[in-house]
Order: sequence, then structure tokens, then C-alpha cells
Amino acid sequence: MSQGSIVAGCLAPHPPHLVYAANPPQNEPRSSGAGAWQGLLDAYASLRGSLESKEYDVLVVHTPHWRTVVGHHVLACPEFKGLSVDPVFPNLFRFHYDLRVDVELAEAMAEEGEAAGLVMKTMRNPDFRVDYGTLTCCHLVRPEWDLPIVALSSNRAYTYFSSEYGDREMLILGEATRRAIEKTGRKALVLGSCSLSHRHFTEEPADPEDPAFEHIHNRNQALWDERVLGHMKMGDCATLLAEMPDFIDQAVSECAEGSLTWLLGALGIPDWPATVHGYGTVIGTGNAVVEWEPGPPTAVEGRP
Repeated sequence: MSQGSIVAGCLAPHPPHLVYAANPPQNEPRSSGAGAWQGLLDAYASLRGSLESKEYDVLVVHTPHWRTVVGHHVLACPEFKGLSVDPVFPNLFRFHYDLRVDVELAEAMAEEGEAAGLVMKTMRNPDFRVDYGTLTCCHLVRPEWDLPIVALSSNRAYTYFSSEYGDREMLILGEATRRAIEKTGRKALVLGSCSLSHRHFTEEPADPEDPAFEHIHNRNQALWDERVLGHMKMGDCATLLAEMPDFIDQAVSECAEGSLTWLLGALGIPDWPATVHGYGTVIGTGNAVVEWEPGPPTAVEGRP
């Protein structure tokens, strides 16, 4: 078996509004169009265009909305089928899914995580309801649903310990993910699904597509998002990681769920520039679609 590799790593946020606006047949609610989110839909279209030149056979995603208290869980049933409803926006997202899982890769990820000292758990309940973060992210990146996926849960390390501790653990999980991909010979697209700044509005307008309602929650968030994207464009993810705890605290960032840090760990902490396909707001949150080409891995020091 030849050694596998990560063909690209992407920051791929999951606002359900984007699936709603795209009107796929799997989603019950119907929108009148892109509304205020055309910029982010265009960013995803740009990402899909870039990925057309890359060959990959599995999508690996870390999601903030499958939350687990003990350890890191990974989907490990061959198939999952059901209806996923966003608990906050059931008027926008009621999505019928039917997906395949790369069980061999999932089991290898669990084994590599355990070997690195992490607590891992394989999800083998066929009636488990897949979270909307996984579904939204995968649909926006690969709406054909013609490839298997592997999804990882969001552990509570940031909440119960500290952002610094959470980052250390997620870097180790990212390294374990990369090793599993390499050992199983997979060509993987790796997706960290989270917003950047994440303080959002608490009231929804009568018309959720009203563009007058759509803007960043406050200037502090915008400045932090600009700074973080600047680090990505400059290929300075080491500085981004050093500032991550402040970013999480001051911008109420969804990076507190670990998806971005895991992605950077899987990529070996990129020191080369990323492609920012686009940035936009959804209910006051800052969202960026970003792509890293593969680069040489860098060892991560320390253990949790």
C-alpha cells in the first residue's frame, strides 16, 4: 500500500443559512435565493473549483456541533441515514442525509489517537443522528455526496481546562489524524468546520434573508478576524496559534471547539500562505473559507 496524504486542508464554516440559500433537494425549507450570503456561497464555489484539480477519496471533518465530554469520538458505522434538524434554526435546516463512512480510516484515527495518549471512542450506533455542522460543511464542499466521510467530535478540553490545554490536545489529534491517513493510503481532504469570531445576534428578523440585518456583531470581532486571516495569508500559523487563546476569549471565537487548531495540526502547522476564498458574516458571526495546499509536516512538541 502506498503512503496516503492530505491533498488539501480547508477552513470550512457551517452556517446552516448557506445550505438553506442553496436550496438543495435534501433540505425541506426553501429560500427565495442567496439573500445576504452570496459572498460566502461564492467563496465555497471558488473552493470547489480549486478542488476539482485534486484527487481525493475521503472527506475528514472536525465539527463543533457533535460535542463529547469524555474523549474524542469518531463516526465508525458504514452508513448513516436520517433527518438532521438545526435546534436553533429549524425553519432553515431540516436536512435528509444518506452518507457513507470510511470505517477503516476511522478506526485507524482512533488507534493513532490512543497511541498518542488521547481518549478515543468509535461511534458504532447506526441510529446516531449526524450533527448539522458535519452535514453543512460536507455538503457545501462536496454537494454530490459521492465520497465517504469521517467525522470527529468536539471535546470539552477548552471548556473544562483552558484554551492553551485545548490547543495542545487538538494539535496532537491533528497529528494522529495525519498519521492515520498516511498509514491507510488515503488521499484525504481535511476540513476544519468553524466560524472565526462567533458572537451572534440573539434575535432573528421576520425575513431571515433580509440583507439589512446581516453584518458583523461588533468592530472588535472584525479586527480580530482580519488579523487571523492576515496570519493565514502570510503563512504565519505559528503566530496564529500563539494568539489563539486571546482570539478565543476576545472574539468569542468558535475556535474554542478546536476545529481550526486540529486542522493546523493535521497540516503540520503551515508556514506557507493559504488561499482565502472569501469572508462574510452570518447572524453577526465572521466566517472564512480558506484552503491550504499540502506542505511538509512539522513535529509538534509537548503532550497534554
